[in-house]
Amino acid sequence: MRVLVVEDARPLAEVVAEGLRDQGMAVDLAYDGLSAAAKLDLTAYDVVVLDRDLPGLHGDTLCQMITERRARPMVLMLTAAAAPGDRVSGLTLGADDYLAKPFHFPELVLRVQALARRRPDAQPRILRAAGIELDPVRRTAVRDGRPLSLSVKEFAVLGALMRASPGFLSAEALLERVWDENADPFTNTVTVTVGRLRRKLGEPPVITTTPGVGYRLA
Repeated sequence: MRVLVVEDARPLAEVVAEGLRDQGMAVDLAYDGLSAAAKLDLTAYDVVVLDRDLPGLHGDTLCQMITERRARPMVLMLTAAAAPGDRVSGLTLGADDYLAKPFHFPELVLRVQALARRRPDAQPRILRAAGIELDPVRRTAVRDGRPLSLSVKEFAVLGALMRASPGFLSAEALLERVWDENADPFTNTVTVTVGRLRRKLGEPPVITTTPGVGYRLA
């Protein structure tokens, strides 16, 4: 899942981003509305966590711009304005959900996950392919009845491959979906992570590699 956190309070933005990354999400940051708009033009996000009171371009304006896109991300408006009228106006602007500050972080995570599942092209919550069952909400993975102990990135890579199945995902696509904009495109981290995942999945092998094309679940 790719998430954009738009928040001008940098310490809060970084805490939110790090917490979402710990849940296996690929998270980018923007500290003002203009830089957020630029990132939205370059990257297809699943969810935008949007502060309302932003410098450069107000969060209300940015929210309206997002809702006018054809294939748009879901928007969670995150703001200190918590009165009922503020929530109503935020949702009227096109936000899909509204969470007031201060917030309980596990609730933020669940709301982001729920919004991703509400996208028109979203897949079922529990993913099943090649004898593997993966539940991103409970963070459980099982192969043929055997629980799998996966790291955050291994879990995210497996989820990305299952969502793409039976199609291929290139190393570049995995890097974009599982890591974030700061990932080094020349790193071998995808190869290393897929290798560890293969070992944990066990026999018979289910992840195949086609040179020049990418990875997929057999």
